[in-house]
Amino acid sequence: MGITEPNANQISGIAVVPPGLEDAAAAELTALGCHAVSPLRRAVRFQSDLAGYYRLHLQARLPFRLLRELAQFPCRGRDDLYDGVQRAADWARWLPPGTTFRVDATGTAPGLNHSHYSALQVKNALVDLQRQQWGARSSVDLDDPDLALHLHLGGAGSRDGSTATLSLDGSGGSLHRRGYRAAMGLAPLKENLAAGLIALTGWDGRMPLADPLCGSGTLLIEAACLALGKAPGLGRPFALERWPDFDPQLWQQEREAAAALALPPESPLPPIVGVEQDAGILEQARHNAKAAGVAAALDLRQGDCRDFEPPPGPGILVCNPPYGERLGEQGALEPLYADLGRMVKERCSGWSLWLLSGNPELTGALKMKASRRIPISNGGIDCRWLHYEIR
Repeated sequence: MGITEPNANQISGIAVVPPGLEDAAAAELTALGCHAVSPLRRAVRFQSDLAGYYRLHLQARLPFRLLRELAQFPCRGRDDLYDGVQRAADWARWLPPGTTFRVDATGTAPGLNHSHYSALQVKNALVDLQRQQWGARSSVDLDDPDLALHLHLGGAGSRDGSTATLSLDGSGGSLHRRGYRAAMGLAPLKENLAAGLIALTGWDGRMPLADPLCGSGTLLIEAACLALGKAPGLGRPFALERWPDFDPQLWQQEREAAAALALPPESPLPPIVGVEQDAGILEQARHNAKAAGVAAALDLRQGDCRDFEPPPGPGILVCNPPYGERLGEQGALEPLYADLGRMVKERCSGWSLWLLSGNPELTGALKMKASRRIPISNGGIDCRWLHYEIR
């Protein structure tokens, strides 16, 4: 197998996404110009060019990471992995000894059942090659490497179905970190999951949106960023900016295009209302909204969800109430769910309610029948994004 070189004009990639958002993420990637888009489990396969790959980092709201494939090769054991990695790329260009790197691994292959061991094999293959060629080796940097490599083992592609895919991680830190959320409540919803949940509601910024249990405000902030065209990746650095084929002019073009999508913060939007009973958490929500540049678009109020009065509808209600994970909490939360159900039925006729449920028994206290139940994983908790039409 000869050395392969990543082709900037034809990038094969994987977007790593929250479980349950694969189809929504596929739609987002398609809208951003990707082709050959295919949802997988917790991921979406796509093809793009370098400009499109840059665009995804700046504009895509749902992925955790965006991986760019370096090489794919049959892997029936650790020797295949070792040899395949050494031949996967022109390492003199991509990983000279003066640069730092890290390796993450997922999946399994014969004799490679532990991700830490598989990552170690990739590291050994690379530093052994460097010592042979240059008498020096790169250092491993787990926090901020020049090159972040990702190995995935498994899938079809060889006679026994074992394939290794070696990719570059263009993201650096996880893309869910937008930079606005220094302040969080007790059970924060990751920003990309919140953006995905809003996408699943179909809300497009043309009707009122409200969260009667808004916590630190992530659902509403992500909704406002969407409505105002605020690209999520403009305020942060990316690992791809340190790659040897990084194109500063193309990157700047994509940055300018992403920035041009933004509407003025004071642009007229329908009401986006959040209610939070805890004054300290409400202050966090206001801080986060200001840091995200959308404070002017949000009406964040202190109050009890039982007293919520919706703006003139129809509109969409969203909420992520507590699930009662700790012993004794469920009994205390049942009245909250019952009162929430009573409030929306009495005051929100003509609206839709979308509620993230991690506890079917608590959701039963709403005394409402969901018209859709979308499986979602929130921090490892098996949840459902439930849709109710309020008559």
